[in-house]
Amino acid sequence: MSHKRIPKRRAAIAAGGAVALGAAAMLLPNANASQDGAADDATPRTLAAADASGLSVRLATTLDDSFAGSYYDSAERRLVVNVAGGDADAVLRARKAGATVRKVGNSTAALQSAARTLKADASIPGTSWAVDPRTNKVVVTADSTVTGADWDRLQSTVRVLGSGMATLKKSAGTFRTFAAGGDALFARTQGGTVRCSLGFNVTAGDGSPAFLTAGHCGVAAGQWSDSQNGAPVATVDQATFPGSDLALVTYDDPNTRAPSTVDVGNGQSVEITGAAEATVGATVFRMGSTTGLHNGTVTGLDATVNFQSETGGVDTVTGLIQTDVCAEPGDSGGPLFTQDGGAVGLTSGGSGDCTRGGETFFQPVTTALRATGATLGASDGDGAAADAGAADGQRSGGDDHSGAGTHNPGASYGAGRTRTH
Repeated sequence: MSHKRIPKRRAAIAAGGAVALGAAAMLLPNANASQDGAADDATPRTLAAADASGLSVRLATTLDDSFAGSYYDSAERRLVVNVAGGDADAVLRARKAGATVRKVGNSTAALQSAARTLKADASIPGTSWAVDPRTNKVVVTADSTVTGADWDRLQSTVRVLGSGMATLKKSAGTFRTFAAGGDALFARTQGGTVRCSLGFNVTAGDGSPAFLTAGHCGVAAGQWSDSQNGAPVATVDQATFPGSDLALVTYDDPNTRAPSTVDVGNGQSVEITGAAEATVGATVFRMGSTTGLHNGTVTGLDATVNFQSETGGVDTVTGLIQTDVCAEPGDSGGPLFTQDGGAVGLTSGGSGDCTRGGETFFQPVTTALRATGATLGASDGDGAAADAGAADGQRSGGDDHSGAGTHNPGASYGAGRTRTH
């Protein structure tokens, strides 16, 4: 089957937008591959971040209940694995695999139980929590809107969990989703113009060319354009928000051949080679239509964020990646990726901006792929994705939270969307 090349104007949105280069010096050349050599002598291996992520996934399976999280020590280039319960055999297996082992008191089950307590007793708009494997605790964050009785309630819940299980901190900003009016991906709604950013180009389950973006963008409008007053070029196929924050949007032209790259500005791009799991401590890069390219560090996994909805309630999203990478309105849906081209996340929301900093949360790509049935990369013309790395990335990942809060494409403008200002 013949395919016509994606129009130049459309190609600009197909890779997350071409904007000023901010962190490209760190992107090129790619990181060195991990050090070869067996770990029979139990000496920690030197690892690239992507290899550390893969090792963490494997150890989480083999160590079972003894595995209590892991993080990447970027200075030493080593994976640090937490082992709970005093299982000497688990410690030995982790060391033989090449990890640095740290014995901790809180098991994964205990940390998850703490998170459930927070969900039941402290689902307050403007709060979030995530497991920090570096401290082996749940870190609870309250934004500037959490005051008075809500602050007292949150403090009380954290106090009951105990200082050895949870910590509480304040954020100067306000948690919000990052959709806004402007350029990049555009949609018209009852509330005005909405702007978001494209995440990663994919092939839908039926072989159609498509892309991933944020769910709160997908429920805001059913059709999207690549220019503010232009005709629609893509239609929402699936969108979920709250619960998860993911959307699959198909190109209206079935012959579209959108590149599996992220444009990082100045004529440079990063080829996306497959889905990748986030690892606490690893360096990641974010591209967005408002603020361009920025980098930072993964600070937490399986994060829960309670966004303030426009109706005065709370829009809770779970299973997110927490980072210290900045973002601003309009960056929603944009790609989070690694230096060597691993697709990690889709920008959801957070607090702060790219002047003050703050926390930003991302929907894991692995969850989005499983939920939508899509594969990374363009179709090869026979309904199969050309990206060989996508399948492995889709088989690993966190819990699938796609079941809650699914909206029909083109749903009316409502909770969780940021109006044009």
